[in-house]
Amino acid sequence: MSSVFLALGSNLNDPQKQILSAIAALEEDPHITVYAVSSLYQTPAMGPPQNDYINASMHISTEYSARELLSVCLALEKTQGRVRIEPWGPRCIDIDILLYDNIQNQEKDFILPHPGLKERLFVLVPLYEIAPQLILPDGVALATLLQNFGDDEIALIRRID
Repeated sequence: MSSVFLALGSNLNDPQKQILSAIAALEEDPHITVYAVSSLYQTPAMGPPQNDYINASMHISTEYSARELLSVCLALEKTQGRVRIEPWGPRCIDIDILLYDNIQNQEKDFILPHPGLKERLFVLVPLYEIAPQLILPDGVALATLLQNFGDDEIALIRRID
C-alpha cells in the first residue's frame, strides 16, 4: 500500500457538492483507504477571472500504482462532468496527486510531487490541516513552506464550517 496525498478543487456546478461527491467516490473504491479528509476551504482562483474555488485535501493509501491512481482520478473527473477547455480555467472538479509515497518523478506527462505544491496556498493550507508534520521528499517541512506566506495571503483562504 502506498501513502498518497490528493488535492481536490471545484468552482462550477455546486462546488461543495462536487468535492463531497469526489470524496465519496474515492472512499467507495475498494483499492483505496481514506485516512484523513481536510475541511473545505474557499480560496481565490488563479488564472483567468472566475469564481472562487472550494478546495480540500485527502490522505489515502492505495494498491494502485501512481499511474493507475492518476487514471482513476481522471476517470472520476470525467464522470463528474469535467471538460478541459482552458488551462487554469473554471472546472467542476479537479483531483491532483500531490505526493505518492516519496516518489520524485519528472516525466513530461506526470510530475511528482505535484509541481505547484510548494507555491499554492489553496493546496498547502488544507494539506497542513491533515498532515502538519509532513516532510516532502526533498526534505522540506510543510510547516516551513507555510512560513513563506504572509498573514494577508493566508487570510484569503477561508475554512467553510
